[in-house]
Amino acid sequence: MLEFTEALLEVSENDLDPKIQNEAKSLATNELGDFEFLMAIIIWFEILSAINSVSKLLQEKDMLIDVAMQKIKGLISYFEGYRETGFYKVLINAKEIAVELNIAPIFPQRRIIKRKRQFDENLNIPSVELSEEESFRVNYFLYLVDQAVVSLNKRFEQYQEYESIFGFFFTSHKLQSLDDATLKSYCTNFEQALKHNEQFDIDGNEFFVELKLLRETLPEETIRPTDILLFFKGLDCFPNTVIAYRILLTIPVTVASAERSFSKLKLLKTYLRSTVSQERLNGLALTAIKNDILETIKYEDLVDDFSSKSVRRKALFI
Repeated sequence: MLEFTEALLEVSENDLDPKIQNEAKSLATNELGDFEFLMAIIIWFEILSAINSVSKLLQEKDMLIDVAMQKIKGLISYFEGYRETGFYKVLINAKEIAVELNIAPIFPQRRIIKRKRQFDENLNIPSVELSEEESFRVNYFLYLVDQAVVSLNKRFEQYQEYESIFGFFFTSHKLQSLDDATLKSYCTNFEQALKHNEQFDIDGNEFFVELKLLRETLPEETIRPTDILLFFKGLDCFPNTVIAYRILLTIPVTVASAERSFSKLKLLKTYLRSTVSQERLNGLALTAIKNDILETIKYEDLVDDFSSKSVRRKALFI
């Protein structure tokens, strides 16, 4: 924090733009010199650091919904504990930093606004006046933490909905722990969840038979859905199960991949390519998004394969 203040003061003295000089001096003397602002920086740093660590884990390519649920649940528990004890830890930390920066470790006093009482109010009930410190804790700290918990609970509820549909085959251990009656009910519910009008991708009865056979063929150790799908490679006797695991593994845990794809699209379709066809644009976008796979492809083999299929062969009769 001290380095930021010194850097801003240096900018205010040496920069040639008067507007930048005034803004830098105002930040260094007014904002960074305010104890409330110092408290707010520490609170935001701790909240965003906790969220950022979990966000990076959720953006991994092999992240699954059950693991994401554990991470979100752990983050909610962290914020619930932080809500109870975090403010006073931040206060101690902020006072130590304030001493180093020669900032008075006190909350500024504000003018008390007295509200006019209505004629039907009970005058015997005393009005509650919070101290500056308690007002900051209630109106700022608790508000931020509660908003974070509410947002995480909404995301957790969405994951719980997915778990109610796909949860019975998240891992091989969960699948092997179910009895036949429970497994059959899960398969029936799974068929209904994916059914649209009279069309469906999964036949519940066939799915139940396939999973019963799958339980006997899988090893005893716990296997993730990605490994189970690789187990099906080359097998044609589990069509419904393969579809179910593919749907499970393609459910997006976050929207980071979609956002990156749209960012690529903006780079591809510029005003110079305004007349590009949809088919060519799809090809360019796919090439840019899956660039890591494209780098492993040998172009010479593709050219040879294309030329061998494109040669016109015509029998000549003499």
